[in-house]
Amino acid sequence: MDLSTRIRHGADRGEWAMSTEHLVPQDLRDLYHVREWRDATGVLTTACPNEWADIVAILREFRLYRSEIQAEGGNRSLISRRLDGAFYKRGWIEKNFATAILIDDRRFDSPTHSVDCFKGRVAVEVEWNNKDPFFDRD
Repeated sequence: MDLSTRIRHGADRGEWAMSTEHLVPQDLRDLYHVREWRDATGVLTTACPNEWADIVAILREFRLYRSEIQAEGGNRSLISRRLDGAFYKRGWIEKNFATAILIDDRRFDSPTHSVDCFKGRVAVEVEWNNKDPFFDRD
């Protein structure tokens, strides 16, 4: 899709849609269905280049195996564990965030669930075959 087409698609939806998906290396676009939200690729490549390099390297190394797709369920799937493990080997960690809402001088804690992989200022959540019907945390 050329630049004018990307802008037109956004204009049809009433939003600015100059995508930076072209910053995703072509080999990854050939392997994966890539969609961008709010210029994430542009932000990652410029503001967090080391974390972006990790993500690109992990996606290049990752392969999806039929045996892991067909494996019976349980806690964390082999696929999720392999992806998380690839991030952990590169220094990413599981992270809980302490969040709160401050209204005037009153503080209301608003804890979040843990994020699978976190490094620098980038968080990656890995979900595979989530059967949990409660999507408010995903």
